[in-house]
Amino acid sequence: MKQSYLSRILQLTWGLFLGALGSVMVINAKIGYTPWDVFHVGLSQTIGISIGNVAIMISIAIGLIDILLGEKLGVGSILNIVLVGIFLDFVISLNIIPVSGNFIYSTIMLITGLMIIALGTYFYIETGLGAGPRDSLMVAFTRRTHLPIGVCRGTIELAAVILGWKLGGMVGVGTIIAAFTIGF
Repeated sequence: MKQSYLSRILQLTWGLFLGALGSVMVINAKIGYTPWDVFHVGLSQTIGISIGNVAIMISIAIGLIDILLGEKLGVGSILNIVLVGIFLDFVISLNIIPVSGNFIYSTIMLITGLMIIALGTYFYIETGLGAGPRDSLMVAFTRRTHLPIGVCRGTIELAAVILGWKLGGMVGVGTIIAAFTIGF
């Protein structure tokens, strides 16, 4: 049975919310952030604005690069650009995700957060309403360089991690686990 457009938008929005919720769990686990969140948090700390606003600014910039590289942005792409940042700040403001104080609890939070991100990604992608700006960048680089998509993704995420780390974002075992498992 084909979903209505409204139900696809609602499903996409739910997926984006879950992605933000999972990201906050990973951040609050305090054992290393996802590659892009290393950059978002580092830049947030450096320029003094919220993580969500940084995510929106970076998403807009990457979306513009995507367009310049010939990628098409869909309704889902635009909603991703705006809503992930809004949802990040919303979940953080609720203060319902505790900040971990020990490694075992941190590991549980990290794994749970990554699973929630994966579930959110499933809901988002299943709608077929457009790739997120970071995924579109990965596709654009793959088309331009003819390198394997994993190499392009890894290069982009490594650059985000290095820049974020230089700006004060947390890199740790969680970053490595996220980098190698989030695609699955």
